[in-house]
Amino acid sequence: MAPDFATHVGMTVIAARRYSNGTAHDEALALTGECVPDLAPHTFDWIGLCEPDVAEMDLVRRQYGLHPLAVEDALNPRQLPKVEVYGRTLFVVARTAELREGEEIGYGQTAFFVGPHFLITVRFGSTRPHLSLRAEIEAQGDRLSEGPDYILHAVLDFIVDGYLPLLERLEEIAQEMEEAAIDVFPEQSVIRRIFRLRRQLRRFERVIGPMEEVCERLVVADLPCIDPTARIWFRDVLDHVRRAMARMRGLKETLAAIVETASLLEQHRQGEMTRQLAAWAAILAVPTAIAGIYGMNFEYLPELKWHYGYFAVWGVIITVCGGLWLRFRRIGWL
Repeated sequence: MAPDFATHVGMTVIAARRYSNGTAHDEALALTGECVPDLAPHTFDWIGLCEPDVAEMDLVRRQYGLHPLAVEDALNPRQLPKVEVYGRTLFVVARTAELREGEEIGYGQTAFFVGPHFLITVRFGSTRPHLSLRAEIEAQGDRLSEGPDYILHAVLDFIVDGYLPLLERLEEIAQEMEEAAIDVFPEQSVIRRIFRLRRQLRRFERVIGPMEEVCERLVVADLPCIDPTARIWFRDVLDHVRRAMARMRGLKETLAAIVETASLLEQHRQGEMTRQLAAWAAILAVPTAIAGIYGMNFEYLPELKWHYGYFAVWGVIITVCGGLWLRFRRIGWL
């Protein structure tokens, strides 16, 4: 089988193949900018581009008759997920996400141009190439013969599945912080880390959240190049997106609960310390008061010349302090 890479020097085409009845042609496509004639039934082109420039996209636009507005959106790596229709061409924008160094979520974008006889993917920012996915799809000739809409589903499913490792790692981090917060109140560095993660998750919800609407529209709307029998496949992707968003919202609640729970536990610990200090202060107040009275320099004080006065005072102090200690012990203050 011939290599999938296009022969253009400097071209950012990762793979360009033509498929007929589920079988790939031996030669890679040459992107010349000349308009592609109508292809035979069950025949389509799959072009994979990675971070192309304007000139390269213009070449693809002229060859496949893409709408200029859709091409402009595909070159903007900060688009939110969406679905738009331009004549017989379906334009879909999906966002990728992955966890990078420093627990920061990195985002990418993959735009799809889906026509009756072509599928073009334009990828920005993602470090997960589609070559392994393409090889897996090419091994399933019966599914590949279904056309570009099946490829669209497979790539979308590949993108959504990429959210799971990210969420699993963040859940592990949150669980570690949650367990540590039970034993001791988090330090300032940990609290700052929690708030950074919450901010990352809020952005994740803003950027990835519209993917749910995109998949739902692919399931229920009457769109060009999407066969009604293929909607069940997009329903599976929609289910994966909803699960990912549900886990993300649960993770946000967990991070919020860590701070709240740690604060409640710290208040409880401080309350216990306050009660203990108050109990000991009450106990120590008894000998302090007696010593203070008999420390006055008055000439006439009761029991000053009594032979057993010293022992009586100590007896009173020990009795009263012991009674207070037992009382505080019984009510849980000591």
